Amino acid sequence: MTTLLVSQPNFADHQTPQGHPERAERIAAVNEALAHEHFAPLVRRDAPYGDITLAELVHDERYMAQLRAARPAEGMGQLDSDTFISAKSLSAAATGLGGALAALDAVLLGEVDNGFCAIRPPGHHAEIDRPMGFCLINTVAVVAREAQRKYGAERVAIIDFDVHHGNGTQDIFETDKTVFYASSHQMPLFPGTGHPSEHGVGNIFNTALKPETDGFAMREAYNQVILPALDNFAPDMILISAGFDAHALDPLAQLEWEDGDYAWITGKLMDVAERRCANRIVSLLEGGYDLTGLAGGVRQHVAMLMGGTAGRFNE
Repeated sequence: MTTLLVSQPNFADHQTPQGHPERAERIAAVNEALAHEHFAPLVRRDAPYGDITLAELVHDERYMAQLRAARPAEGMGQLDSDTFISAKSLSAAATGLGGALAALDAVLLGEVDNGFCAIRPPGHHAEIDRPMGFCLINTVAVVAREAQRKYGAERVAIIDFDVHHGNGTQDIFETDKTVFYASSHQMPLFPGTGHPSEHGVGNIFNTALKPETDGFAMREAYNQVILPALDNFAPDMILISAGFDAHALDPLAQLEWEDGDYAWITGKLMDVAERRCANRIVSLLEGGYDLTGLAGGVRQHVAMLMGGTAGRFNE
């Protein structure tokens, strides 16, 4: 299995206030974790600058103009209680998008089997017409639309294992039968959406996990709900909103996942990808705010993408 790692060279250009959980050190922690010799076989590329106007594929036509108007000439501006935009935030977002689209190209052109994108800011909370939850543009949604527009993918699946429900991704696709969206998330928790009764047009599958539940509850949710629905959807490719904030160490939630749980869930998604879409997976970093938990989860996730060796990986 050949895996592409896309790194973002300007990840620190998106600035957030001192003490903010979504900070540049997150990408530094991921890069350090993936510098281990176990990951030497990765195909490594820097994210290129992307065409941020492609955000209009999923956001309101006035959305980018609103973000540009809110962007300060220097320092930071505040979009809501916890979402900030700095002078170079849109440049960072464009590079993150460019990296995700480069991974899409590499996978769908057959250069690699799958890819992981270490990018920020995250995106899955950004709705059609509103940034929120640390997110500026919904990168995974743009990638899904590009897979359809550029490569003719008829059915794209997005699996979101971030501890917070991806309300933005659901908002964008809830009336679109060509895009499958499934999320496992803690409830109650920000943003308060993602009830299991929310089905869209039969394409939305939400599983709510109670606080303090562990990876066994996650396995049950995936085995009973998400994996059968995903397999039945028969996607042409799978995108992952890979958040690592369900980890027991994370300060923003109360689930009790361990490093190995990320290996399990990745392996199960790879099984479906092998059966349904020639292994085609592109994974994008979303949340994960304890640096140790983030690094541990990413190591397991990427090691499994490389060929299922995560369970035998020791730092």
